[in-house]
Amino acid sequence: MNLYDLVVEPLSYGFMVRALTATVVAAAVCAVLSCWLVLVGWSLMGDAVSHAVLPGVVLAYVVGAPFAVGAVVFGFLAVALIGLVRDTSRVKEDAAIGIVFTTLFALGLVLVSVTPSQTDLNHIVFGNLLGVDRGDLVQIVVLGAVALAVLVVKRRDFTLYAFDPVHAHAIGLDPRLIGAALLGLLALTCVVALQVVGVVLVVAMLIIPGSTAYLLTDRFGRMLVIAPALSVGAAVVGLYLSYHLDTASGGMVVLVQGSVFLLVYLFSPRHGVVGRRVAAARGRVGPSTG
Repeated sequence: MNLYDLVVEPLSYGFMVRALTATVVAAAVCAVLSCWLVLVGWSLMGDAVSHAVLPGVVLAYVVGAPFAVGAVVFGFLAVALIGLVRDTSRVKEDAAIGIVFTTLFALGLVLVSVTPSQTDLNHIVFGNLLGVDRGDLVQIVVLGAVALAVLVVKRRDFTLYAFDPVHAHAIGLDPRLIGAALLGLLALTCVVALQVVGVVLVVAMLIIPGSTAYLLTDRFGRMLVIAPALSVGAAVVGLYLSYHLDTASGGMVVLVQGSVFLLVYLFSPRHGVVGRRVAAARGRVGPSTG
């Protein structure tokens, strides 16, 4: 098998071109947002919201509304319920997050099982990357462009909120409003990634790229470049591997991203496990004298 068969031949199929476009858009948007999620410490919140949007997406399908509307509504509902349980009981926030997102996710699974549909709604749960049609692709590209545009335009506000919300408030910004905007973008991004990897694996695309970039640089500006570059590269490799190996596309995309994280975790020059030990060994040896 030559290079043409490996790279070019799959693109002769329309479904692969649409899948590749959807993968690149979703990977890029999720990676950019993941940088702020990692810094703010919202990894678990990202998990909660990504699962909690499922019933909203199903209900939006039932009433004929855009998926993004249902996702945003249930994303904010999940956050409100988490805050309610945390503030009105002895239950701590991590437990409240676990209770709310699993309950809403279970509600979504029940709705999927009882909702009559001409399409298989299980694709929302597990993804159907190779089944992306033109309508799905338009939705992914438009929502991805909106989310990415907001992230780029408001990047300074989001960054200040992530590093020092007290200072953000002191200079006239509203931390609650910024936090709400991030949550809205999180719900919107979940819709973008649903078709690619499904609800179950969306959180991986929202957390792995930012965490990987965080191990490679101490500068946030560089994170915003490294994360989407690695995420898009891993996603493309994962899609091609799934085509040639006949495996689940969404699962392979996330598996490659996880493999990249493992390599960075081990061999990052400054923050990798092996890299730190090598640097420490060199420090012990020190320069020769005499």
